[in-house]
Amino acid sequence: MARLPVLLLLLLIFPVPQGIAGEFWLVDLKGPVGPASADHIVRNINAAQDAGAAGLILRMDTPGGLDSAMRDIIHAILESRIPVLGYVAPQGSRAASAGTYILYASHIAAMAPATNLGAATPVQIGGLPSMPGQEDKSGDGDSQQSDGNGDSAPQLGGDAMSHKAINDARAYIRGLAELRGRNAEWAELAVTEAATLTASQALDKGVIDLVAADVDQLLAQVSGRTVTIGQQPVTIDTGGATVRPVEADWRTRFLAVITNPNVAYILMMLGIYGLFLEFSNPGIGIGGVVGGICLLLALYALQLLPISYSALGLLLLGLGLMIAEALSPSFGVLGLGGLIAFIVGSIMLMDTEVPGFQIALPLILSLAVVSAGLLILVLAMLMKSRQRAVVSGIDTLVGEGGEIVDIRHGQAMVRIHGELWRARGNGPLALGDRVRVTATDGLDLDVIKEN
Repeated sequence: MARLPVLLLLLLIFPVPQGIAGEFWLVDLKGPVGPASADHIVRNINAAQDAGAAGLILRMDTPGGLDSAMRDIIHAILESRIPVLGYVAPQGSRAASAGTYILYASHIAAMAPATNLGAATPVQIGGLPSMPGQEDKSGDGDSQQSDGNGDSAPQLGGDAMSHKAINDARAYIRGLAELRGRNAEWAELAVTEAATLTASQALDKGVIDLVAADVDQLLAQVSGRTVTIGQQPVTIDTGGATVRPVEADWRTRFLAVITNPNVAYILMMLGIYGLFLEFSNPGIGIGGVVGGICLLLALYALQLLPISYSALGLLLLGLGLMIAEALSPSFGVLGLGGLIAFIVGSIMLMDTEVPGFQIALPLILSLAVVSAGLLILVLAMLMKSRQRAVVSGIDTLVGEGGEIVDIRHGQAMVRIHGELWRARGNGPLALGDRVRVTATDGLDLDVIKEN
């Protein structure tokens, strides 16, 4: 009986790992890491916890992505109360850049054969490497930490900001590696030298925990492994576990559509043109309604994307100049300048080199050609209208002939097209004189005699 308190004390100091068994949710991260994918993954991690799932399998095939989206996913993994199994699959997939960070953050890191990871070097943005954790910029999977690790930065750039960005990225990924007990030295090489590894190489170097051909093999291999969740060791038990695939819901699909840079760009253009048409030709409001909705959707999407605000300013300036050309024709000067600013701003709009978050150049050129075509059409209509004879107003009387039919108090009256007008001649006018209009002045006509 005396041993019982000792056993209880030992259990308090060294708790027995708790087993978790049941259902594993399978969530896919396919394509660039962006706002839509981050929202999908974070919500499902939380939902799996609330549903009492045994764990979540995050199956990845990503070239990288946006920093803010990557950090949201990593925060959700680190705060998760259930094991998150990062799994690069199927064969031929990759976890590049942002995917490398997410894999390092996962409780279990696994890869399928013929997959690879790495290449987590910060990309260049505006002449400087993007820094992990830099909001509204593309870190391509990198994250921002303090520059206090004391290590000298690799010579990827020649200035202090480049060194600081690289050191930030190194510190962040090293922290994740140390947290999960994985190869921290190679993790730094992935940042400083864009190092990559195949699945077998990653297993040999201690970068990942296992290689599995499919989800069933993954669950079989992780069974019995102990991971740390919070401060508690937890043993994963996959005996009799089932897999529940989770499909993206309508919200995720909607976010994925509007946060596509090409779609956001088109929505913005439709919004601007719709509002312009509504204000220039007020009518039943279709242009204003459609334009307003498109512009609001575009602004929402752009705030989630790594845009360059100087490029956005150039784009809006270009549109403004082309609209000014249509309203106040300058015979192409404003229009040509606006077209150049529009093209340059469109190319620079997405301030990132991350795959999947750039506007397609053919789309930019197509919209530029359409805008130029509209500009040429407006100028052609302008020149044609300037050469056309006046068809309305008092100026249409210039050149018309008439007859003096009355003289009232010294004021001659001429009849033209059945109407009486006050007439002024370059000499005396008498009843019956045939005259022709040479100019107008208010409601008075300047005339000359024809006989």
